[in-house]
Amino acid sequence: MDKPIVAVATLNTRYKQNLFHKIDAIFSLFEMERRIPKRGFVAVKLHFGEEGNSTFVRPIFLRRVVENLKKIGTRPFLTDTCTLYVGERSNAVEHLSLAIRHGFTYVVVDAPVIIADGIRGNAYKSVPIKGTHFTEAYIAREIAEADALVGVSHFKAHELSGIGGTLKNIGMGCAARKGKLAQHSNVAPKVKKKKCVGCGTCVSVCAQHAISIASEKAHIDPEACVGCGECITACPQKAIQIQWNETIPVFQEKLAEYAAAALKGKEKSSLFFNFVWDISPLCDCNPHSGVPIAPPLGIVASTDPVAVDQASVDLLCSPPEAVRKALRLPYETIENPFEKQYPKVDWTIHLHHAERMGLGRCSYTLTLVDDAS
Repeated sequence: MDKPIVAVATLNTRYKQNLFHKIDAIFSLFEMERRIPKRGFVAVKLHFGEEGNSTFVRPIFLRRVVENLKKIGTRPFLTDTCTLYVGERSNAVEHLSLAIRHGFTYVVVDAPVIIADGIRGNAYKSVPIKGTHFTEAYIAREIAEADALVGVSHFKAHELSGIGGTLKNIGMGCAARKGKLAQHSNVAPKVKKKKCVGCGTCVSVCAQHAISIASEKAHIDPEACVGCGECITACPQKAIQIQWNETIPVFQEKLAEYAAAALKGKEKSSLFFNFVWDISPLCDCNPHSGVPIAPPLGIVASTDPVAVDQASVDLLCSPPEAVRKALRLPYETIENPFEKQYPKVDWTIHLHHAERMGLGRCSYTLTLVDDAS
């Protein structure tokens, strides 16, 4: 089997070839007009950034992605899903408002923004998979129903997966709230009794009747709970919380299985971009960004979601001569910044598990698009 192609577009630009031209070259290289059906709906999966975060991929780059998708006759829409934690991105209304404040308006990106799992994060499709941990996954409905997927990820460090790239963006980012909870925890949410005032809001939103009030405190029946997570965001006191009880290796394997589920049926009609600059120490879900932990590289892209993440790390730590020359880098190798940031997190686990599941390969052939016309 031939190794998948990974394209790298460095930040080295000139008058007739800026970064937008390089995005065009990537679309041409992978012949996306052959991969995505005409008039197909394309979910452009990205992260709109949390309030206070400044390292999310800028809207002007999303517009170029959209322009290329429209040029080949498809119907793209920008999308993300509701978060499991309480915040502005935990429901579609406030999530859309935040996206607009961050510049993801139709006039800028030339495409609609659709929150893929509905107002409260409970609109999903059950996707059967053959994983180690899951036999079905709960994928946001509008992503599951799309004909193709283009992942646009800000490459960074991550507290649980070590790196936050394409697999993290697709695996966690395409899951509805029930799927996010399944990845993070294997039991029902917990009630923090000190915060609970017994208001009953959680009781009213629980479709499974798994919550009751006793002695002016909420109680969750773990046998009846299906793990949808709706009560977490509904609680006005923030008294219902996730039980963070999964080990990191298990979490990473679950993440990879959800990525496979999100891409089921779209394996041959997808393209993935990692924007490898502003490499922050934390996920963009945080309300701040922090000092970058590695030098900027450029845009790494592939139709293989495993190879694009592996290559992004390799290119940062041990860039080939052509990349070093283009970026005028003074070093041949550097210490892995992700392992330095999170020394107890093995970021390779979710890549290797995704490879075992047939989602992609850790080996690849590198192509530099800097000289494209």
